[in-house]
Amino acid sequence: MSSAPVIVEATAKHTSTFIFMHGLGDTGHGWSSAIVSIRPSCMKIVCPTAPTQPVTLNAGFRMPSWFDLKSLDISGPEDEEGIRAATKIIHGMIDNEIEKGVPPARIVLGGFSQGGALALYSALTFTKPLAGIVALSCWLPLHKQFPAAKLNNNNIPIFQAHGDFDPVVRYKFGQLSASVLKSFMKDVTFKTYHGLSHSSSDAEMDDVRDVLAKWVK
Repeated sequence: MSSAPVIVEATAKHTSTFIFMHGLGDTGHGWSSAIVSIRPSCMKIVCPTAPTQPVTLNAGFRMPSWFDLKSLDISGPEDEEGIRAATKIIHGMIDNEIEKGVPPARIVLGGFSQGGALALYSALTFTKPLAGIVALSCWLPLHKQFPAAKLNNNNIPIFQAHGDFDPVVRYKFGQLSASVLKSFMKDVTFKTYHGLSHSSSDAEMDDVRDVLAKWVK
């Protein structure tokens, strides 16, 4: 970690945790306020910041990035070593919450763009069932390795959301990821936000509020 995660404690008794990963070039502060505003009162928020490293897609410039991005093409090369290293960090954060007494079935993983990709991969390769996955404007990394790479069960609910005007992570890339996920996971929701680019919206955040309330009620 390049810096400590943003942590916002629950406002009621702490019985659930939402770990949310930002997108490329952002920090944990970029999403913490938005997530806090839609969480159930029992939910602690953890928004880590990615390490700073060179990013091939951005001409090698150094920025907060969970792993190297070489392409945002469906069939492009991927940084498998970096994805696995980032996943270890997230698994450690989940284990930390479990050690503090939060059952894994009350822990949600989520993220936006590159962070959403990491949330999907980390949740699917964790060995204990989680409460759910919030995957915003993102894709499933190393998708050709699934379902063989999956270590978790088939019942974790996944809420995947994507704008159909996204010029960065193409809408079709999100659709393909949803199709792959639906081939081996039982509870996948893919929601389209018409006119939305590579960002979030009030309507999307309202929907995330609803799924969080449902998953940790």
